[in-house]
Amino acid sequence: MIEIKVDNKSVLDSLERLSKAAANPRPALLTIGEHLVKTTKARFDTSTAPDGTKWKPNKESTYLKQLVNSKGGISKSLHGKSGRINASGERKIMSKRPLVDKGPLGRSSISYYLSGGDLFWGSSMKYAAMQQFGGEKSRFPNLWGDIPDRPFLGVSLDDESKILSVVNDFLRSAV
Repeated sequence: MIEIKVDNKSVLDSLERLSKAAANPRPALLTIGEHLVKTTKARFDTSTAPDGTKWKPNKESTYLKQLVNSKGGISKSLHGKSGRINASGERKIMSKRPLVDKGPLGRSSISYYLSGGDLFWGSSMKYAAMQQFGGEKSRFPNLWGDIPDRPFLGVSLDDESKILSVVNDFLRSAV
């Protein structure tokens, strides 16, 4: 074994600051958590997975379901007096993207928290796992149809770059 003794005050001080910083990564983790929440929420706008692939579109039956109101009748806000879908209704139905922000799972459900030196981010909604991984009606009888996977959680290449930058800046500032 090789042993090297350092008797340089500035080197020893830098190593001490690095050790203290590594023992408390909270500032870096807070920045990373904020970034991951922001980029995860942005995926709802672009309907893309962390790897950049587009989410599968909704099925026609999902769009048609938008026509029905809570009483089982046709929603009056989507059609004119003739009973046909009006231009406003068509725009509203066709604008429906998978995982919109006003449903049970959306941007407002994405958050993060720190526990000790660990960072956790995601959604507390039970429905989140079904959207992330998908599900088949044959395995989950409560579904009204098969749901394709639409990954929204994960670290993209841009996220990875930002995380590395935050960690490097954090360690640089400590030394």
